[in-house]
Amino acid sequence: MPPAPAQRLDRFFQISERGSTIGREVRGGLVTFFAMAYILVLNPLILGGDNVQDINGDQLSFPQLVTVTALVAAVMTILMGITANLPLALAAGLGINAMLAFQIAPQMTWPDAMGLIVIEGIILCVLSATGLREAVMNAIPMGLKQAIGVGIGLFIALIGFVDAGFTTGLAGSPPLSLGGTGELHGWPILVFCLGLLLTLALLARKVKGAILISILAMTVFAIIVNAIADVDDAAWGVTAPKLPDDIVASPDLGLLGNFSLFGAFGEVGTVTVVLLIFTLFLTDFFDTMGTAVGVTNEAGLLDENGRVPRLGRLLFVDGLAAAAGGAASASSNTSFVESAAGVGEGARTGLANIVTGGLFAAAIFLSPLAAVVPPQAAAPALVAVGFLMMVQVGRIDWTDYAIAIPAFVTIAVMPFTYSITNGIGAGFIAFVVLKVVLGRAREVSWLLWLTAALFLVYFGINPIEQLLGVD
Repeated sequence: MPPAPAQRLDRFFQISERGSTIGREVRGGLVTFFAMAYILVLNPLILGGDNVQDINGDQLSFPQLVTVTALVAAVMTILMGITANLPLALAAGLGINAMLAFQIAPQMTWPDAMGLIVIEGIILCVLSATGLREAVMNAIPMGLKQAIGVGIGLFIALIGFVDAGFTTGLAGSPPLSLGGTGELHGWPILVFCLGLLLTLALLARKVKGAILISILAMTVFAIIVNAIADVDDAAWGVTAPKLPDDIVASPDLGLLGNFSLFGAFGEVGTVTVVLLIFTLFLTDFFDTMGTAVGVTNEAGLLDENGRVPRLGRLLFVDGLAAAAGGAASASSNTSFVESAAGVGEGARTGLANIVTGGLFAAAIFLSPLAAVVPPQAAAPALVAVGFLMMVQVGRIDWTDYAIAIPAFVTIAVMPFTYSITNGIGAGFIAFVVLKVVLGRAREVSWLLWLTAALFLVYFGINPIEQLLGVD
C-alpha cells in the first residue's frame, strides 16, 4: 500500500528524523509568521513613507507595496522550505530597504534603484552556484558561529524590547532607557509586559505552543484594551489592534517588473553604482550567513563540523529572493532572524516554511488582518527566543582569547549597532588581528583574510567615497 499523506510528508521533510512532528512544524510556522508579520506594514511604511521619494519626486504606492511584500515573502519562503528543507523564512530585509529608501532612491528613479537590488541578487546567486559563498561560511570557526548565534539572540531580544516601546531613546536621555524617559507609560506597554511574563511562564512550564498561545492571547487582550481604554493609535506603533472593517482586499500587482537593470549607471555613474552594489551585497551576504548559522544552530541542525545542512540550496534561494524582491519593487528579500521564534516553538524542517509562506500568500488577499497583531503582542516572542539562543554562550571556549575576544566583539556589536552584519564584520576583523598578534596567522583561512579585508572596506566606505570623490 502507498504511504499515507502524513507519512509522505514526514518522509519528504524528514520530520521524524529530525525529532519533530507535523503539529510542531505547523505551530512553528504560525509563530514565525506572527513574529515577522510586521514586515507587511513596516516595509511599505519605509519604502512608501510620506518623505520617501526618488530623484523625480515619485513615491511608491502603499497598497501595492503591501501586496508585493507579501507575494515575494510567500513564494521565496515556500521555495526555501521545499528545496533546502529548513525552517528559515524570508521577507524584505529592514536594513537594505532603509538604505534603498533614504540613500539610493534620492539619487535615481525607483526602477533604477530596484535594478541595483536585482543585480546584487544575481551576484549572490552566482557566488552561491560556484560554491564560494558556502566555502566562506564553512571556513568560520565553530566558536565564532556560536557567538553569532548568541549575538543574534541578544539582537532579536533588543528588537522585541524596542518594538514594544519598553526600551527606547529620546533627545536628552541615554541612548537606551526604560520607556525612553526612565518610566513605562501607557496601555500598550502593559500588554507587552503581561505578554512577556505569560510567554516565559508558559515556556518554563514547557507548554506546547507557548509562544503562539501568548501571541494570540495578547492580541485578543490588546483588542479589548484598545476598545475600552480608547488608546491613541500612535501609541501602539506600526499596528493598532483593531478588528478591520473588511477582511478581504483585492491585490494590486502594479509594481511587479517595475525595475531597470542598467538605468542607474546613467544616473549616478559607474563608480557610485559599484560602491552601492558592494554595500548592498555585503549587507545581504553576511546578514544571511549570521541568520542561517544562528537559526540552524538553535534548531540543532548543524553537523559535527558546525556546517548548515543543504547550505548551497539555502544560499542560492536567498540570492534569488534578493533579485525577486528587486524585480517586484519590494526591496531585497533575505532570511529572517525571526525564524528563530518558530524554531523555539519546535520547527525543525521546511514544512514550517510551507505554513509561514502559505500565511503570507493568504495575506495578499487578507491584508487587513495582518494589521491586527500589534508589536506589543508579538514582541515577547522575540525576547523569549533571545533567551533560548543565549544558552549557546556556554559552548564557547572563553579560555582561548584568540576566539573568546572575537566572540565577545561579535556578541556585543550586533545589538549595540542594531546590525547582524556589523557584528559579524567586527568579529571577523578581531579574529584575524588576534591570530596575527598571537603568532597563529597560519591558522586563518585565506577566505577569512579576504572577508576581513572586505569588511575593512565596508566599515571605511565613507572615507573611501571621499577619497574617490563620490558624493
